[in-house]
Amino acid sequence: MLIGVPTEIKTREYRVGLTPSGVKELCSQGHDVIIQKGAGEKIGFFDAEYQTSGAEIVETAGELWSRAQMIIKVKEPQPEETARLKPEHLLFTYLHLAAERHLTESLQNSGCTAIAYETITDHLGHLPLLAPMSEVAGRMSVQAGAHCLEIAQQGRGVLLGGVPGVAPGKVIILGGGVVGTNAAQMATGLGAEVTIFDKSPQRLRELDSQFHGRIKTCYSTTDNVQQAIAEADLIIGAVLIPGAAAPKLVTKADLGSMQKGSVIVDVAIDQGGCFETSRPTTHDDPTFIEQGIVHYCVANMPGAVARTSTLALTNATLPYICRLANAPWQTMLKQDPLFAKGLNVHRGDIFCEGVAKAFDLDFRPIDSL
Repeated sequence: MLIGVPTEIKTREYRVGLTPSGVKELCSQGHDVIIQKGAGEKIGFFDAEYQTSGAEIVETAGELWSRAQMIIKVKEPQPEETARLKPEHLLFTYLHLAAERHLTESLQNSGCTAIAYETITDHLGHLPLLAPMSEVAGRMSVQAGAHCLEIAQQGRGVLLGGVPGVAPGKVIILGGGVVGTNAAQMATGLGAEVTIFDKSPQRLRELDSQFHGRIKTCYSTTDNVQQAIAEADLIIGAVLIPGAAAPKLVTKADLGSMQKGSVIVDVAIDQGGCFETSRPTTHDDPTFIEQGIVHYCVANMPGAVARTSTLALTNATLPYICRLANAPWQTMLKQDPLFAKGLNVHRGDIFCEGVAKAFDLDFRPIDSL
């Protein structure tokens, strides 16, 4: 198969779909790989390394998209990229379609086959291709939130770890999954007072055991969340429903009870966000103020640490890329229902139930292929 890796064009996105090591593995299995010139240059993966690994370097995005059979990306295709998609393309990337009607319609109109990293599951019900970026985003959320709390960023002027004689900052984490767990690790490491909210009593027990009492856990109800955010310095939204839009856990009215200059970091913004007042921001302009509350809602947070993120992502995606390249994808997905959950769009039809429900569209099961 001819596999193409284009340069990412989303604002301040320097990740790349494959490392040189990943290219070498695919080439060793008999596949051809083309890389757009300079795709990994910003993070130290130079064209010469890709060539040594067996890839061909192509000058333009137009040439790459016109030649490749499978397109490996990091972020969802931008408008100029969806315009290049054809029915014969197999697109493998993060899509987050439940928050993007226009992108969903564009993929339908293109006729391409689009498989999303973030809706593939494993035998434990986990999201193996979302996990590495969730780990990065969870850790970054505390880093970003601590910075936003500084006076120069219009924050409250609170140091999360406090100092001797001064109480630490209060961090509320909504969601005890991969993002929430990694955020808690960073926040406790800084010395903050951390509380994680989740709707699973079993998960709360696991977190209590994992952190040996260094964090508080709380069952997530509307009342409990409202009480907690009124005293919080930093609130991290870490709730994810695979393939579906994120639930709104904090309303616009709730902001009125919060302390001015406190900070919201909405890691769920790719799926529409779990705060009613959230809207996507970029690394160029990462925050906005709503009712005196600082909102950090960057939709591609791991792009800020693109080298680490690319290495972690390729570690996770490469086995799946190899499987897609080594066998007819229809056959392979029918044989593996967990991998099949990644199929979002094919020939204009929607195969992800969460996306279909988000936009009231017809859902088609994989068995119908």
